[in-house]
Amino acid sequence: MERTRARATVFLMLFLGNLGNALEVPLDLPQPPTITHQSPKDYIIDPRENIVIHCDAKGKPHPSFSWTRNGTHFDIDQDPKVTMRPHSGTLVVDISGEKVESYEGVYQCTARNEHGTAVSNNIVIRQSRSPLWSKERNEPIIVQEGVSLVLQCRPPAGLPPPIIFWMDINFQRLPQSSRVSQALNGDLHFSNVLKEDSRNDYICYARFPHTQTIQQKQPITVTVLNLDAINETVAALYNETDFLSDGSAEERRPTFLIPSGSSTSKMVLRGQVLELECIAEGLPTPEVSWSKVSGEFPAKRTSFLHFQKTLRIVDVSEADAGEYRCTARNRLASVHHTIRVTVKAAPYWISTPRNLVLAPRERGNMICRASGTPKPTITWAMNGIPIENSPKDPSRKVEGDTIIFEEVQTGSSAVYQCNASNEYGYLLSNAFVNVLSETPRVLTPANKVYQVIRNNRALLDCSSFGSPIPKITWFKDSRSSTLDGDPYVLHENGTLEIHVAQAVNSGKYTCVARNSLGISENHVYLEVKEPTRILKQPEYQVVQRTRNVVFECKVKHDPSLIPTMTWVKDDGELPDDERFLVDSDSLTITDVTENDAGTYTCIMATTLDQDSASAELIVVEAAPTPAIVYEQPDPPTDLELTDQKPRSVRLTWIPGDEHNSPIHVFLIQYTDSLHHHGHWHNLTLVPGAKTTAHLKLSPYVHYAFRVLALNEVGLSNPSLPSRMYKTNPSAPDENPSGVDGFGTEHDNLVISWKPMSGHQANGPGLQYKVMWRQKDVDTEWTSVTVANVSKFMVSGTPTFTPYEVQVQAINDYGIGPEPAVVTGHSGEDLPMQAPDNVQVLVLNSSLAEVHWEPVPPKTVRGRLKGYKVYYWRERSLHKHNPHHVEQQVLTFSGNKSHGMLPGLQPYSLYLFNVRVFNGKGEGPASSNQQFETPEGVPGRPSFLKITKPSLDSLTLEWGPPYDRNGRLTGYTLKYQTVNISNVLGPVEELALPANETTVTLINLKYSTRYKFYFNAKTGQGAGPVVTEEAATIMDEAMAARQVDIATQGWFIGLMCAIALLILVLLIICFIQRNKGGKYPVKEKEDAHTDPEFQPMKEDDCTFGEYSDTEDHKPLKGSRTPSNGTVHRDNSDDSLVDYGGDGGDGQFNEDGSFIGQYSGKSSARDTAGGHESSEAPSPVNTSAMNSFV
Repeated sequence: MERTRARATVFLMLFLGNLGNALEVPLDLPQPPTITHQSPKDYIIDPRENIVIHCDAKGKPHPSFSWTRNGTHFDIDQDPKVTMRPHSGTLVVDISGEKVESYEGVYQCTARNEHGTAVSNNIVIRQSRSPLWSKERNEPIIVQEGVSLVLQCRPPAGLPPPIIFWMDINFQRLPQSSRVSQALNGDLHFSNVLKEDSRNDYICYARFPHTQTIQQKQPITVTVLNLDAINETVAALYNETDFLSDGSAEERRPTFLIPSGSSTSKMVLRGQVLELECIAEGLPTPEVSWSKVSGEFPAKRTSFLHFQKTLRIVDVSEADAGEYRCTARNRLASVHHTIRVTVKAAPYWISTPRNLVLAPRERGNMICRASGTPKPTITWAMNGIPIENSPKDPSRKVEGDTIIFEEVQTGSSAVYQCNASNEYGYLLSNAFVNVLSETPRVLTPANKVYQVIRNNRALLDCSSFGSPIPKITWFKDSRSSTLDGDPYVLHENGTLEIHVAQAVNSGKYTCVARNSLGISENHVYLEVKEPTRILKQPEYQVVQRTRNVVFECKVKHDPSLIPTMTWVKDDGELPDDERFLVDSDSLTITDVTENDAGTYTCIMATTLDQDSASAELIVVEAAPTPAIVYEQPDPPTDLELTDQKPRSVRLTWIPGDEHNSPIHVFLIQYTDSLHHHGHWHNLTLVPGAKTTAHLKLSPYVHYAFRVLALNEVGLSNPSLPSRMYKTNPSAPDENPSGVDGFGTEHDNLVISWKPMSGHQANGPGLQYKVMWRQKDVDTEWTSVTVANVSKFMVSGTPTFTPYEVQVQAINDYGIGPEPAVVTGHSGEDLPMQAPDNVQVLVLNSSLAEVHWEPVPPKTVRGRLKGYKVYYWRERSLHKHNPHHVEQQVLTFSGNKSHGMLPGLQPYSLYLFNVRVFNGKGEGPASSNQQFETPEGVPGRPSFLKITKPSLDSLTLEWGPPYDRNGRLTGYTLKYQTVNISNVLGPVEELALPANETTVTLINLKYSTRYKFYFNAKTGQGAGPVVTEEAATIMDEAMAARQVDIATQGWFIGLMCAIALLILVLLIICFIQRNKGGKYPVKEKEDAHTDPEFQPMKEDDCTFGEYSDTEDHKPLKGSRTPSNGTVHRDNSDDSLVDYGGDGGDGQFNEDGSFIGQYSGKSSARDTAGGHESSEAPSPVNTSAMNSFV
């Protein structure tokens, strides 16, 4: 079990920051200027943007600003392109239409007021430059395989210098290795070239970081030839067969390409980056290594780059000077190079001068110490003028890097500049002397509250100002004595430190600042909080896949701090998976998978501290059955208890047989014969390689332990229990959880809690001390002690009043920790008052908005749940509509004072009232209000039917809508014709009065179907449409003529003749096709006697030789061709021509055919060349069926 605990030391950083700050003078007091912001010394600008040179300062009075450029006064009023920002010395140069070069130079800012002058650093302004690559033509490079090669980059000089990289024509970086690498100057070095190095797009790129532009060199072509290729080329030229005898490159000893010679030297400045490089050539490729001749590399500041060819040391110090050796080695030899590194240093501060605030006739020192190599020169100036040229002051004496002030006088305030310089740079610092007479003032905010966790350091701030400097003293509560000595430490800046804060240190602290001119004091408060502590830690668990697992994490914390529980897995967030369920004191994982294995940590954090505990989850599953028999292990034996202590014991055991599967973990369980006899609980897991465990125990438990072993197969049977081990009772470590306060009646308060288990009691005689008091009214707690219950009722309480409640655990050995305070309420009663000023606003025919005034909170007599609006339709405003009373209710939240009533019936009278409700129920209803909804569009007509069809007229009847929703103004009837193909004709429209319920349409087409659309109208518009269809009847004379034609005798006789002719033709064809004959090759065809498979000559109906070109038609019952079709001859006597689509003809009710025939088939149409203009004759369908 891992466990970590972090305690916040909130004030340490504040304390250290206060100690390190320079003296700050409140800005409402007179003071010389102090520069607060300035541009860097070396300021490279973008030529595409305006130049901004910063210079800001503070002082009292606010300082004025001026500038010099290249050592002379810079009159910004004479240059319209230059402006100075208001209340600042910052310059803005508009470079539009100007050459940036004209504004390059050295600038210095001066800030002055009546008390002194401060100056900035020399700011060197240079524009960034990204010049183009000079035009050049790169000749192709042809090299022999195995030799070294350097591709030079030679980028243009930019400001700042460009970043170099090599890529191909597709903007892909060229691969580098120990054989091919880029030097610091950008050249690409090949220790030896290979055939695959041949390419025509070696391109060097230069990226200029300030302008973010990239320039590229012309591509370089490299061709690598091996000796075989050279032999072939030479042989072709000289007619020789073998000019060079060996086809492979010769191996070579390493030599350095960079640097040259056996030794070189390099100088680097302190604080900069030292980069040394050694690039070697040879075959095989040499490996480069580094060493320092006279010492070791600084481990945290050293790195090796470019495949060990570059040594890089950051933040160089004087200790990094010395000799560095690089060694290049391959299997033939090794070579060395020594680089002598010297470290110089630009000036750096040892002690910067600090501001001095002195009272008249006081003394003080201003110290300016710097170091560097070579040693820097210290010079002083006052108000920007060399001090030797400044007015003499008898109270001031300069001694090297120190100015001594004695007996200073009012009016001698000034700003002093210290300059430390050597050949590598300079440092400039301003510090003022301010001569003031000022009574003390405390700058720390009054009544500030400091919070700290018990046993941690507390730092109480008392920042002050005064001249002379005030003396700080601290008092606590009654101010009986100053706080000095253990446990208090008073720091020079006035901060009071308490090394180890305890609860008794909480209280009110007074800080007193005193000097010869007066006194000032301030009050702050310290609150010492209880630490956050995990009482029940999550335990290691081993579960099988698809099972569920629960990690518990119960915590105690200071009740005044708000805790936050967080679970993490393997130091990362929990997976975003609904299987992970986080509760207030547990984590549950359902349907466990292999990916869930890991370490789970619960972190309980407050604003001041946190506590955490971890447990590991192991996921296992049954191993597949192998050839070898694997079984679960035998149970451990010989359990023994040693190292017995009040809260811990050591358990040892002997493992059982593993049965061919190693033991992963041991599971230790315990039973408590005092509280839960016979019930075993998991205690902890131990790795399979261990046979002992140190067990943490709880008080007042009669422990017995047993051990189970787990391997891939599963858990063993439990071991025999150990002997009993009894722990002594003690006071409770925790209080009941789930404390709540609520009421069941209007005059009671029920305090409930979750009972503690015997295991949590820590001892006999568990009782609960129940405490309550009316919040913000009572100061003293009322309490009662109860046992064997989980709630207590307080009677006679005022209705719905907030109470603070506590429940504390007590046993025979003491009381539990200070319980948390929980706020609850006594019981609720029904609200007393109905909402006032109830109004309604009708928005449209189906929506109204109700408004009301919220009831006073005191009349709610409970927790305000909301408002309910009861409303119902009293009646319709139309005399024909029935009377309806159907009450509806809508609920609105308690912070609402209005609500919408949707779904209203138009043209209706509604009644409504409003009621407030709480957890107990509803209050009285407001007086009923009424409103009327305006007209809406009507509903559908109640019915529409068509009666009395005739040749040219139809009669329509209808009923008015059930929901008129207003006064009907009429009806609209639209109709149109519908032909047999469902194509709609033009629309006719007819307006009808509201008092009509029937209409007859005349002059319609006979035997025609019509579609009707009918709806009602009110003043608000037309309602939904109802549709119907009907047809006029057919002319009886035409119908009679069609029936007579179909039943005429001549027509029947004609059809019988045609049928007889077709029958005779079919019989003749059948006889002709079945006449016998001989094959030309009879001896080979005797076996084939089936005439259905034999070709037949068309001239004599005898069987002849088989021919693929003849067109043979199978008879009825014969096989058809493979494509499933049967060819027909050119006869026009096809029944298809008469049958058409086989059933589209129309018949009367007696079965007579009254329709027309369909047209001829497409095959007949093609043969005939055109369709007949005559109408085909009727066909008797029974005759047709006899030939099918």
